[in-house]
Amino acid sequence: MLRFATWKIIAILALTLAAVLVILPSTLAPASFKALEHALPSWAQPRTIVLGLDLQGGSYVMLEVDKASVLHTQVTNLRDDVRRILREEKVAITGGIGTQARGVQLRIPDAADRAKVLPKFRNLANSFAGAKIGGAPPIEVRDSGDGLVQITVTEAGVTDKVRHAVDQSIEVIRKRVDALGTREASIQREGDDRINVQVPGLQDPKQLKIVLGETAKLEFRLVAEPGQSPSELEELEQSDQSGKIAIEKQVMVQGEDLTDAQPGFDQQRGGEPVVNFRFNIRGAQKFGEVTSKNVGRLFAIVLDNKVISAPRILQPITGGSGQISGHFTVEQANNLSILLRAGALPAKLNIIEERTVGPGLGQDSIDAGKRAAYVGAGLVVVYMLITYGVFGIFANLALFVHIAFIFAGLVLLGSTLTLPGIAGIVLTIGMAVDSNVLIYERIREEQHGGRSILASLDAGFNRAFATIVDSNVTMFVAAAILYFLGSGPVRGFAVSLALGILTTIVTAVTMTRMMIAIWYHYARPTRLPI
Repeated sequence: MLRFATWKIIAILALTLAAVLVILPSTLAPASFKALEHALPSWAQPRTIVLGLDLQGGSYVMLEVDKASVLHTQVTNLRDDVRRILREEKVAITGGIGTQARGVQLRIPDAADRAKVLPKFRNLANSFAGAKIGGAPPIEVRDSGDGLVQITVTEAGVTDKVRHAVDQSIEVIRKRVDALGTREASIQREGDDRINVQVPGLQDPKQLKIVLGETAKLEFRLVAEPGQSPSELEELEQSDQSGKIAIEKQVMVQGEDLTDAQPGFDQQRGGEPVVNFRFNIRGAQKFGEVTSKNVGRLFAIVLDNKVISAPRILQPITGGSGQISGHFTVEQANNLSILLRAGALPAKLNIIEERTVGPGLGQDSIDAGKRAAYVGAGLVVVYMLITYGVFGIFANLALFVHIAFIFAGLVLLGSTLTLPGIAGIVLTIGMAVDSNVLIYERIREEQHGGRSILASLDAGFNRAFATIVDSNVTMFVAAAILYFLGSGPVRGFAVSLALGILTTIVTAVTMTRMMIAIWYHYARPTRLPI
């Protein structure tokens, strides 16, 4: 038990030194940190602990679903559904399908035809987006009796669709914000049509607005050739502002078929930032078919109705993957890949409020949290010194290393430290010392049972180890459940708690054992000081 190999001691001390070096930049003043950044190479840039919105503030954005665009989409889908039913039932109308602000109208002169299609029009409510069981119908069908049929989207239909769009948007926004880094963003519904987004540590909301405000509608279309009918073409602006280009209206491949998009660099273009994408099976088949039939033609990549690139198809591309290049910066390529990877928003979102916010709980609450952490740690240190003497000193030294390991883990993970996270750290302080208490009390029992010093020390560590592992495993399971089922600050608590549990095994058992072994080697005590 008291034979510690030299390499083990060196490894533990090196690990402790590494943890101190990792958290050291977080203690520096801003000017000193900037100087350190300039002094170190790019591969060794320092990182700091990211404080949560309740500790340091961050970016705040309030989004609102555009009801007008939602209603327009509903009316368009309704018109297409009506046209499909008329075509399937082979019903003739006069004057075409008229589009109104909240619905469509059409005239069916034949009464038998009306009787045939009206039930199908009413059945559209069952599959209409936003329909709820037992709720108000999302659409209303009225037959005026003179052949005029009006199909209107009700207010309940619009409200339900907006509510559904908010639910979908929250998931898309969460994916986009999480792709910016582990920031523990708070994304919550506000009422029926608003979303509150808070990102701690992001003092400039510009980047957040870029990621949240885009729809990332990606399409692949063929560039027009001489002699094509103008009705089949449209002119779109090019993203490099080199003018407009005529492309076909028909969309060959939709961006919805993308399964992944990652930023990268094209070595053949001098390391230019690009976005590499990959299709699903359906998209890969369409992409391969189009490129096989149109070798030699220009293939336009259209993002939000702007042509960002129009490369020539040199050969069939059947692998289901490709590359988007458009003279991007590294940041633009990263943001574009985030948008494509997260998917398009189900509805247009308007930014109605944005600001950079300060600590949400107030400086008094922050100071109170810090005081609680300091007082709690101080009382634990004093208790261990009074109760266990020299062994208490070893436990306290291991405790400080334990805290250093937790903060180093937060830095390396890029996780955000919040007030609940501080509470988790304080809890693990007690848990770490509790492990030492179990070991020391076991040693005391063995000594009172008449065992020698060496036998008591060895039995104390060996027999308490199983109990320590069992208690920490159960706590780790609880932390994992909090992390996967919780969100925002709850996750911050779970992360700090889990890190504390993992470092407890190293500090409370291995490091304490090493210090006691070194102490025994040099002190050669005749009795244990506990």
